[in-house]
Amino acid sequence: MHLRVINPTTTTSWVPDTLAMFEDAASDGTTVTVATIAAGTPSIESRRDEALVTPWVLRAAQAAEAEGCDAIAVDCMLDPGVHAAREVVGIPVLGPCEASMHLAATLGHRFSVISVAEHHRDLMIDQARRYGVEPRLASVRSLQIPVLELEDDPDATFRTMVARAREAVQHDHAQAIVLGCTGLAGQAAQVQSALEAEGIGVPVIDPSAAATRMLETIVAMGLAGSRVTYPRRSGATSAWPEPRH
Repeated sequence: MHLRVINPTTTTSWVPDTLAMFEDAASDGTTVTVATIAAGTPSIESRRDEALVTPWVLRAAQAAEAEGCDAIAVDCMLDPGVHAAREVVGIPVLGPCEASMHLAATLGHRFSVISVAEHHRDLMIDQARRYGVEPRLASVRSLQIPVLELEDDPDATFRTMVARAREAVQHDHAQAIVLGCTGLAGQAAQVQSALEAEGIGVPVIDPSAAATRMLETIVAMGLAGSRVTYPRRSGATSAWPEPRH
């Protein structure tokens, strides 16, 4: 299958790492390509950011379908434009938050999200409520590191991730951990190993991998979003302005 990953920000420096992470998670028969939206915000850290990028995510989704892609992943834990895109394309569209929260809820009775900033707490709670798993959400713990600074000191970011995950298990009684930003993707196995070395045996979920594998399963089963839930909408994008450069 051909999986199109939409980078819903204007930051292109992430694209090589994004491609590598999704390719690592994909099965041998899956081709992964990445497309960056034409306009929007450098990162997505608020509802305002989500609103600004959504029209461009929809355009990118339509382009992916026109190019013959089989499925779309939108690479952000706020899942910007995901549900709207299901109304304008016929191929499966999934965000990493929806995929990883549902997976976490199957692996333990309670899970925690490790997010990047304290103000993301309410955003993640809103996501859990939207996806029907809020009763299973033990906590949202923050790294207190802005998205655009996650790679400034990778060792410090990793140590903080492990510390917040440890606190989530010991103090919030979490039984599974979700890495709450796709900027943290690719490190779930290392965080899980670090916890296991301390005698803490909980699964740690990589959001990009969760979305990739779930989309592969959906495509393999010949499924797509319900047209009762997501009635087809078309034509509205023709009135959108072209981005200014």
